Amino acid sequence: MRRPVPAEINAPFERETDAERRCHAPDCAEDGVHRAPVARDRLTEYYWFCREHVRRYNLAWDFFAGMNEQEIERQRRFDTVWQRPSWPFGRFGGRAAGRSGGGGGYRVHDSFGFFSEGPRSADETGAARPRTAEQKALALLDLEEPVSFADVKARYKTLVKQLHPDANGGDTEAEERLKIVNQAYGALKISFA
Repeated sequence: MRRPVPAEINAPFERETDAERRCHAPDCAEDGVHRAPVARDRLTEYYWFCREHVRRYNLAWDFFAGMNEQEIERQRRFDTVWQRPSWPFGRFGGRAAGRSGGGGGYRVHDSFGFFSEGPRSADETGAARPRTAEQKALALLDLEEPVSFADVKARYKTLVKQLHPDANGGDTEAEERLKIVNQAYGALKISFA
């Protein structure tokens, strides 16, 4: 158990300037260069101590003094999330808990299918599923057979201009999509060679 803070130190007082700041400990003429919080509910108000007295104050400091187990656990959990509110993952803060469908009912435009759970069915897209590596690469570039390498190259250039990090302010999602487009283009380049 930690020692309580001496009663003489319990009342902070203000100095006019930092140059005049002296140690808050009674009968100490040293400069107060080390700050210490006044209380757990007043963490932005400080006592100023010399090195020796701040060490004594820190030895006696107990943030959890006067709290019961439930209050201590609540404080620990609150500090675990950096004193920010948190919500269940994937629920958008619980706002859409009553809506049907995964992800809280919110839809994101996903042209390339990067965030889909798997390949879309033929019924949904109106086209057959890609079966070969070349067909998958063409689907990633949003192209369909028959296609020439000139068409592939033109589509690739368009996508690079849209997804390049310099054009998107360093957006990491665009950068990840660009990596996938680059891989698809590399696969198609080999297949057309």
